[in-house]
Amino acid sequence: MATTSLFDTPAYVKKLQEAGFTAQQAEAQVEALSAAVQENLATKQDIEMLRHDIELARRDIIIWLGGMIVVATTALGLLMKLL
Repeated sequence: MATTSLFDTPAYVKKLQEAGFTAQQAEAQVEALSAAVQENLATKQDIEMLRHDIELARRDIIIWLGGMIVVATTALGLLMKLL
């Protein structure tokens, strides 16, 4: 599975080489940074999926609470009739 980089790695390698890194050092630095970024940063797609999951959980909680209110109201009504 091919992944896309979150930043322009060839440009970063070039900048590091211009700053005095050897090609091998620059490429190792870019690989390490790229791996860390890929593992630890959320993408827009990740955030959208999280928003979707939160919205589903919110909906489920509202439905559950509504059901609990109906049950509690019904139980209270029945208790009041018995008294």
